[in-house]
Amino acid sequence: MIGKLEQWNALSTEEAARDILPCCGSRAWAQAMAARRPIATPELLVEASREVWNGLPEEEWMEAFASHPRIGASGPAAGATARAREWSAQEQRQVAEGEAALKAALAEGNREYERRFGRIFIVCATGKSPQEILHILQRRLQNNEAAELLASAAEQQEITQIRLRKWLGT
Repeated sequence: MIGKLEQWNALSTEEAARDILPCCGSRAWAQAMAARRPIATPELLVEASREVWNGLPEEEWMEAFASHPRIGASGPAAGATARAREWSAQEQRQVAEGEAALKAALAEGNREYERRFGRIFIVCATGKSPQEILHILQRRLQNNEAAELLASAAEQQEITQIRLRKWLGT
């Protein structure tokens, strides 16, 4: 039986980039990942993902950030693929099921974050309670722009690694 990675390695570069895009949301990342094929193992895929992500310019990071819905928002991000919307809903399930007061606090924190940094708040929500996410948001609002950009990039990288494992079916 052929696994996901083997199937992906056999696609055209354009198809491979389109197939892996929901894992990150940056077209440049997806294209660079497709260009690195063939990739033999899931571990090498994760390593390649880290290398590509860390080598991208800031505007590509911003594209990936923009592919996510706001934490606690019910609607999808503009331009997100169906798979990315599904994964976001799974990742934010605890927030979606949280108390109204907590959701309101997250919504206010999101607005403050966007005013301060000019982009949405990115956090790897998988396995985190709404209270934990609110605490992280409040702490990160204290960052300067440079520190916050790096924190957001690290969170995006963590999200991408989780999504790569889902994409592979592992």
